[in-house]
Amino acid sequence: MHKIQRAAAVSVLPLAAALIALPAQAAQQRPDGCPTPTSAEAKRSTDAKTDTPPRGADAIKGVRVGHLPKGFTSGGVVVNKHDGITEYGYQWSDNRDEVDPKRRSLWVRVVCWPKANGLSRLKKAPFELGTFSGETRTVRIGTRRVLTQDADGALGHGRYAGWVERKGVVVTVLASTPLVPDLAKIINGIKL
Repeated sequence: MHKIQRAAAVSVLPLAAALIALPAQAAQQRPDGCPTPTSAEAKRSTDAKTDTPPRGADAIKGVRVGHLPKGFTSGGVVVNKHDGITEYGYQWSDNRDEVDPKRRSLWVRVVCWPKANGLSRLKKAPFELGTFSGETRTVRIGTRRVLTQDADGALGHGRYAGWVERKGVVVTVLASTPLVPDLAKIINGIKL
């Protein structure tokens, strides 16, 4: 082999190794196809960074919120890792006071939880916020079976919903009272 060819071949090896490692790294970051936050997103959450104006329908990497009501003035990434699960979401809101009943707020969250395999498991999910501990109802929204309950004051007032998108992947949505009429459209519009 000529010296120049050998040098070119040797210099390409680290690049080839890096390219081969990319799919493996992506698989580690998204177990079972569950969208997980980057370290930059986790830092934004820890630092409580606010987006003004808020991000749009692709605010959560790997998730598309197809029906996003208008009128939000700010938003923020919410990341929480605990008990072997990763919670990754985004919360949109307007500039009204939190106790104002006209306040518009929407929180969409994806939870990577290996034990999630059906709606009955959601009542036992180790979520730190947004547990299904109240009076729940199972409803069909589009093709999804969804667990719903009234949201309590800790999360805001409105309607809370959740479903198992596929084994190990949970999606929850909290819509404030003014957005409850849009909740079915919001849920139907979510694509992972």
